[in-house]
Amino acid sequence: MICGPKHFIDSVTSLNATFLTFADMAQPKNSVKIINLSTNPLPAYATDGSSGMDIRAQLETPIMLQPMERFLIPTGLFVELPEDFEIQVRPRSGLAIKQGITCLNTPGTIDADYRGEIKVILINLSNEVQTIQHGDRIAQMVFQKVEKISWQPVTDINETERGAGGFGHTGK
Repeated sequence: MICGPKHFIDSVTSLNATFLTFADMAQPKNSVKIINLSTNPLPAYATDGSSGMDIRAQLETPIMLQPMERFLIPTGLFVELPEDFEIQVRPRSGLAIKQGITCLNTPGTIDADYRGEIKVILINLSNEVQTIQHGDRIAQMVFQKVEKISWQPVTDINETERGAGGFGHTGK
């Protein structure tokens, strides 16, 4: 194997191109306009591998959620999404397992043409009163590309092995 200067330079150039490709992949490709009227920081990804950004409660006073009570929690956030995107609002797993609090209407959808404040419907599924404080991380939002379809009216559709089986038809 020949390992002269040209071979070394070609190898380094190829390696750098690979690193640049990975670095480019890690950078968000979309920027979204956001107004933050809360006193909380902007939503952010907690780790490099996070799919969603935590969003926080914007409250003047704490909310005492009784068992099975639901409440619409404001965030102070307003966004302008690109036309072919949505935000999915999802529960936070830690809040669900530790306090029994989850989101109703999950995943909630924020459409690209919505310009109102992002609010989150929380419900207390525990047997105890749970308190939501200003700044608490109450949900996460995931940005998702949306594909539009058009209907093609027909009189029949292809059969599959599953057919019309649903709601547990494959067993426990």
